Amino acid sequence: MILPALLLLAALTAASNDHLTVHTRTGIFTGLLNPDFPLVREFRSIPYAQPPVSSRRWLPPAPLPDSNATHYATNFPPACPQYVSSKPTVFSNIVPEFFIWDGNENTTAGLMAQSSAEDCLQLAIWAPANATNLPVLLFMTGGGFKTGGINVPYQIPASWVSRTQSHIVVTINYRVNIMGFPNAAGLDDQNLGILDQRAALEWVHENIPHFGGHPAAITLWGQSAGSISTDFHTYAWHDNLIARATFSQSGTALKPLDNHDHAHTNFTFVAKHMGCDFPHNPAAELDCMRQVSVNRIENFVGQYADSGTTPSLVFTPIADGKIVFSDYPSRAENGLIANTPAIMSNCANEAAALYTYPSTNATAGPWQPGVNAATLKDWLCVTANTSIVRCNAGRKTYRYQYAGNFTNVSPFHWMGAYHSSDLTMNFGTYPDFRGVGTLLERTTSEAMQDYLLAFARDPERGLEGMGWQAFEPDAGDGGFMKRFGADGRAEQNVTGVEVQGVCWGEGTYDPFP
Repeated sequence: MILPALLLLAALTAASNDHLTVHTRTGIFTGLLNPDFPLVREFRSIPYAQPPVSSRRWLPPAPLPDSNATHYATNFPPACPQYVSSKPTVFSNIVPEFFIWDGNENTTAGLMAQSSAEDCLQLAIWAPANATNLPVLLFMTGGGFKTGGINVPYQIPASWVSRTQSHIVVTINYRVNIMGFPNAAGLDDQNLGILDQRAALEWVHENIPHFGGHPAAITLWGQSAGSISTDFHTYAWHDNLIARATFSQSGTALKPLDNHDHAHTNFTFVAKHMGCDFPHNPAAELDCMRQVSVNRIENFVGQYADSGTTPSLVFTPIADGKIVFSDYPSRAENGLIANTPAIMSNCANEAAALYTYPSTNATAGPWQPGVNAATLKDWLCVTANTSIVRCNAGRKTYRYQYAGNFTNVSPFHWMGAYHSSDLTMNFGTYPDFRGVGTLLERTTSEAMQDYLLAFARDPERGLEGMGWQAFEPDAGDGGFMKRFGADGRAEQNVTGVEVQGVCWGEGTYDPFP
């Protein structure tokens, strides 16, 4: 046992002496070794664009200048401004580990999150102690384009990076809700949150070699809103994606947009209530709104939503013909989609965490037929249609369904494999909050991690080398899919008909396979 201890000590010494301070074009950053996984270096707060504050509020992210300034990247940055709803949900009341966290957050505060702020365009990097030319996964968090950020307990990849010692994970903040998708008449660019994501990807591509990553081996990965965003990127930058592969986890660009306010009435409505009543002078409206505190804006928008007042206010991506489009199938048909492989996935009981449930009787759970209908309409069938669009365009696509129902992640059986629950498998965080987990849970997580790493290493051949075939919807059985965590098995091969045949009227849907 002496030799492994000496090797660990040597690795820690090397990491401490040589790799915790990294020089990039935009600054010098000193990180730390993860307290629980000491072979993992963490750089928790690295700016990737200029702060979007004051006169830069509601403008596209601006590149950072060259700098030799020294920074300690040992604390997580604030998330971008967001509101913590007072309404009880599965995430606020049952699994708050999917929320941004500062150690003392009230998950039903009815106020702007205390761990959020405007100066938020930062990213975090997890890398092995001695990394060289490793594949990189850049992860974009979900949250309905309204919430999310880096410091989410279930989305910390330290244990996964420690386990493999052969890849790097980057997670990012990007602007959300009215700060990220203002849709204001006085602006040329409305989808600022998507532009933030692109700026982060560009920074990583330029600077990740200093952390031991390979700039030509980046996989762009997102979940929910981040997953939809990932697919947006494949169209918006179809001729220069930067990433060589994508992973869209519960959500694609074909999911119908909520925002159709092309008259910009929502922003003007908020501006009027902030004392910025310039309905016929968009420049004055913006100038005035840039003087209003972000807390006041966030609290008004959030409390208005909590009140249930109609019409509702929507600040999410809008089709602008530049970054977000209204007809993705036609763009794919015309080749305006990146020619890169993709993994696309769903959870078996996706909508269970998003459907109204009896918070005073949580054991009862929501109305399952309604959950099934929402799972199909909003998630599974959208992904199924996206897969067909991609395959018709000749873009290689791999598909999986996560179906694990583990009690430490799903405390009530009716939750099943709910929206976001597979993140605990990808990141390896399933044992962190409610027990160590089962053997099946561990083998499921490791199988999912190993497939994702194989894809990141070689998007064209890595999965097929492990027996995971590309999805072909025209196959007689509806195509090849993987299913993880169901029926006492870490993984199994299933058919497209079995998983999503119901989208075309074949059979019935099983949310607990």
